[in-house]
Amino acid sequence: MTSPLRVLVVDDQQIVREGLATILDLLPDVTVIGTAANGEEALELVARRRPDVVLMDLHMPVLDGVGATRRIVAEQPTSAVLILTTFGEDDDALEALRAGARGVLTKDAGSEEISRALHQAVAGHMTLAAPLQARLLAAATPSAAPERANLPDGLTAREAEVLGLIGAGFTNREIAERLVISETTVKTHINHVFAKIEARDRAAAINYATQHRLGPV
Repeated sequence: MTSPLRVLVVDDQQIVREGLATILDLLPDVTVIGTAANGEEALELVARRRPDVVLMDLHMPVLDGVGATRRIVAEQPTSAVLILTTFGEDDDALEALRAGARGVLTKDAGSEEISRALHQAVAGHMTLAAPLQARLLAAATPSAAPERANLPDGLTAREAEVLGLIGAGFTNREIAERLVISETTVKTHINHVFAKIEARDRAAAINYATQHRLGPV
C-alpha cells in the first residue's frame, strides 16, 4: 500500500489553515504533518519534518509565499510547493511559479481537486487554476505585433514589444509579468534595444517608442 502524502499547510489565517488541515486529514491518501502561520515558520518545519508537499498561501507576514517558495526550492528541493491563493489572477502567483512552485490553486478548490494537485506536484507535474491558465495561454498566443521586416533599426518583434511597454510607462517588473518572462530577460531585451536605437536612457527610449508608434498590443 502506498504511503499517504505528508503535507504541511501554511496560511496566516488560523481558521483557514485549521480548516484545510481538517479537510486534508479526512483524505485517505494525505496526512497533515504540521501547520505554519508564515513563511519563516514553514521553513523551520520543512527542515525538520521534510514534507512531501507544502500547501502554501501567497500573502503572509514575516515571509510571504513567494519568498518561502524560493527558499524551500533552493534548500529543501525534495519538498514540492503548491500555492493556494484567493485569486487565480494574482500577479504574485506567477512570481511563485517562477520561484519553483509546482502549481497554483484558488481557495475555493474542493478537497478532491486539492488532493489531485498535491499528487501531481509530488510527481513533478503542474496544476494551474483556470484563471491563471487563461492568462498564461493569452500571453503565449502570438499577438498582432508588427512583423520583423517592418520594424525599424533591426528590432525583433519581442524587442519592439518590450520597447512599446517602456513607452507606455511600464516598469521592468510589470513588463516581466505581462510577457511572462523574468526581469533578467527583460533587462537583456532592453540592453539590446538601447544599443540598436542608440538610446542612452529610458527617456530616450520612450521618445523613440512614441515617434515610431510602438505601444502595447
